[in-house]
Amino acid sequence: MTTGRASSPLPQAALDAARRPFGESSLLPLEAYVDDDVFDWELRHVFERAWVCVGRASELSVPGAQRAEQVGRSSVMLVRDRDGELRAFANICRHRGHELLACGESTVRGVVQCPYHAWSYELDGSLRAAPHAGPQVVAVDNALVPLRVAEWGGWVFVDLGANGDVDAISFTAHAGALVEIADAWHSADLVVAEEHRYEVAGNWKLVCENYHECYHCPLIHPELCRVTDAGSGANVRDAPGAFVGGTMALSPHAATMSTSGRLVGTVRSGLDELQRRQIVYLQLFPNLLIAFHPDYVLTHRLVPLTPGRTRIECQWLFAPIDVARPDFDPREAVELWDVTNRQDWAAVESMQRGMLSPHYRPGVLAHNEDAVHQFVAMVACAHLGVELQRGAVPAGYLR
Repeated sequence: MTTGRASSPLPQAALDAARRPFGESSLLPLEAYVDDDVFDWELRHVFERAWVCVGRASELSVPGAQRAEQVGRSSVMLVRDRDGELRAFANICRHRGHELLACGESTVRGVVQCPYHAWSYELDGSLRAAPHAGPQVVAVDNALVPLRVAEWGGWVFVDLGANGDVDAISFTAHAGALVEIADAWHSADLVVAEEHRYEVAGNWKLVCENYHECYHCPLIHPELCRVTDAGSGANVRDAPGAFVGGTMALSPHAATMSTSGRLVGTVRSGLDELQRRQIVYLQLFPNLLIAFHPDYVLTHRLVPLTPGRTRIECQWLFAPIDVARPDFDPREAVELWDVTNRQDWAAVESMQRGMLSPHYRPGVLAHNEDAVHQFVAMVACAHLGVELQRGAVPAGYLR
């Protein structure tokens, strides 16, 4: 996760303080959450120079499938070519820079065509036709700009900033031990059963910080606390990869996180007895939050819009065999998390407003907020352009 400092607008002393050991560190300064220059820097040097999640691969399942997604200040064009390979390109026509598709728009076509002057491209990005442009247009010089793309767990990730950089980190190295932790759920086999979209009046980092602690759960999440033990579990430490997270135990009467505690889907066959009794909460930096349940997987994909506004795409993933059942109804899982999400968004928005007080100063972390510390340190490392120092995976690191 090397992003290059490039004159981060945050003071180095504050970033160094955020990276100090847990119990000695400080939170990020106020400017990290409200300042336009900091927000712009993070779009350019975090979201445009790291492996960012842009959605599920199932949205691009057939040859010719195309979709545009926002990344940082710009957007990417995702294309499934004729051989089934997923490709990513800068979402700009090489003629005048017009977007090939609007962000969020999808289509299925045998070519990629700009809607402005009808320049068209093959699914591999090569220029196919430039009507009336004349002989000066050289196809090889006007192909779409390729970007690095990876598929893992059924999700798609792109890296806008690594073209031509032989030292750029691979997706495998970026995800690190997360791949091993998530393996038992086989999430690539799951399908989206429900999707909600939210727009939260809070900085994207506040959303992440809130996700990484359940210190607040007994006060604002009574529904969640009926099916899980807010004081249980442990966080991953010293595992390689740009991720943060840990586990929480289910309540004795609960088989999963649903309004009743009853299973909604089929328990994933690869889980051991311990995994069947806990939820695993992880964030793959910077923008994918994943909660692995015994019978389903829940994700929150973050898209920063302004310093004080974030769009969140929330998806509930179940086994195809569950979704195909005539009596399948994911409502109990969806309703529990929709209530919990809205409680969290209210808390995040309150913190964002509170930071505007002239009396606000960064607070201290409680002893059970070590995952928040890990996330804050990861952000500080990104601003400093240094690698987060994490060791080899110890035996039983998530047990």
